[in-house]
Amino acid sequence: MKVLVAGANGQIGKQLVDILKQGGEHTPVAMVRKQEQADAFSEKGIETVLADLEAPAADLEKAVIGHDAVVFAAGSGGSTGSDKTLLIDLDGAGKLIEAAEKQGVQRFIMVSALQAHHRENWNENLLPYYAAKHYADKELERSGLDYTIIRPGGLLNKPGTGKVSAAENLERGSIPREDVAKVIAASLTEKHTYKRSFDLVSGEISIEEAVRSI
Repeated sequence: MKVLVAGANGQIGKQLVDILKQGGEHTPVAMVRKQEQADAFSEKGIETVLADLEAPAADLEKAVIGHDAVVFAAGSGGSTGSDKTLLIDLDGAGKLIEAAEKQGVQRFIMVSALQAHHRENWNENLLPYYAAKHYADKELERSGLDYTIIRPGGLLNKPGTGKVSAAENLERGSIPREDVAKVIAASLTEKHTYKRSFDLVSGEISIEEAVRSI
């Protein structure tokens, strides 16, 4: 698969691009906003597309052309203010979903947030972020795409363990970004994850087994 990674310059996105490149089964394409970011990926032999999630929808339609899958790993993280959260995590995601539909890119993986599907469990300090994730996920579920929505817990900057817990509803927990990236990679062609949404935290099950048993 030729996989367009939106948010490729982010912490999960960078690791995902590297994992896909090293795995050899898929061809990652880094979607970035700035030329210097594109140059950094190009130096590693990774294809790039210059596109901005805040750009007109037509620009994103051009960006997805020629790809087999899209991964939305972009996001404000809830730390950029409500305006950017709305424009990136909700509207940006929505435009990319529409672009994939219009251009016939059937596979779409969304990185969301733990318990985004249950309002009563939203983090009170990040309500705009959770609201954006909730409604972006809803739009993806209503699309005709072969989607997977992955809702990771608190994201950690430490090496992955390769062991996770994945289910429709999980208690609060955390997970290394590396493991999230590996779950995305493992889900790409795993049809058992198509049209499925799940919470994801560190656990005791191998990533491969967790993805197969969702």
